[in-house]
Amino acid sequence: MNNTQVYPVKAFQDNYIWTIHNKTHAVVVDPGESEPVIDFLTSNKLTLAAILVTHHHADHVGGIKNIVSHYDVPVYGPKTETIPPVTQKLGEGDSVQIDSLDLTFKVLDIPGHTAGHIAYFNNQRLFCGDTLFSCGCGRIFEGSPSQMLHSIEKLTNLADSTEVYCTHEYTLSNIRFALTVEPENKNLVDYEKIVKTKLAKEQASLPTSIGLEKSINPFLRYNEPSVIEAARTRSKTPVSNDIEVFATIRAWKDNF
Repeated sequence: MNNTQVYPVKAFQDNYIWTIHNKTHAVVVDPGESEPVIDFLTSNKLTLAAILVTHHHADHVGGIKNIVSHYDVPVYGPKTETIPPVTQKLGEGDSVQIDSLDLTFKVLDIPGHTAGHIAYFNNQRLFCGDTLFSCGCGRIFEGSPSQMLHSIEKLTNLADSTEVYCTHEYTLSNIRFALTVEPENKNLVDYEKIVKTKLAKEQASLPTSIGLEKSINPFLRYNEPSVIEAARTRSKTPVSNDIEVFATIRAWKDNF
């Protein structure tokens, strides 16, 4: 592993602009605001090397225009979404190399939250925007439940040790919903205590990991008997396959 660190620059009410940096350079992910990013770079005497974008929503791209007026850097983003500041369009199988940080990211297509949503993965760290959250997943705005499920399955096929950097501090509210689905899940009960302690200290609950999410996240546990039974009870109709379970849980969360 190289000597980079990841810092959560806070934006809006609950966004994190993940900033990957070494002693001299940085890459920022989904900068919805510019001021906190520029302040962080300036105060730490870091030179911006690139911007990575996962999808087109304003709280992920709103700060780019002002940032690139200060730093002449490439802006990487999804090839099938219209994001004017993007200079390098990417899709499944593409890669991004950042020489100044000795980093190479593999690009994954993960549609569902938006039609062209992508993720960036570099063997240990996953930057997945609004597709996967700790104990949750993104709302399905432009895709279908089957698309979203396929995207989440793609992410859960990564190594259990993979660190997951999602872009919102939704963890505690997601846990409350997950406990409604699986009230007897001891891993979930224990995780709630850990997260409450972190938030009380004004620490980020993130990153999480793929391995942890498999044990607590109902959107990854759609084939567990306890989640299937909860979906059947909620839907009051037969739930006969993984997509129907997933769709039922997602609709339940939308109205939670």
